[in-house]
Amino acid sequence: MGSKGRSERERFIRSFSYAWDGIKSTFRSERNFQIHTVICILVAAAAFFYHITLTEWLIILFLIGGMLSLELMNTAVERLVDLVTAEYHPLAKAAKDAAAGAVLIYAVLAVIIGLIIFIPKIL
Repeated sequence: MGSKGRSERERFIRSFSYAWDGIKSTFRSERNFQIHTVICILVAAAAFFYHITLTEWLIILFLIGGMLSLELMNTAVERLVDLVTAEYHPLAKAAKDAAAGAVLIYAVLAVIIGLIIFIPKIL
């Protein structure tokens, strides 16, 4: 394979390394991401314990992936806003609040769906 193909492959592989670095950095520095990660692990453990169906697993996995992804995006928005301005600005606040609001909406939805899936199994 030519050097161009090799460099494209290396860039592709490096992109996974950068993504993993972002996840690790966010986990180390963001309390909410740590909390959501622990909750996701507990939900997965409960899913194993209660022998949820394949369809329920798919739903749970989408909820887990969506929740952690939104937390990462929220962190990215917060850091970008902090990079742009250290001073209070109503647009900076609005951007941070909107990103946090997206996480909150998804978290509430995830809890409701989780209750719908797990309550009948617990009872």
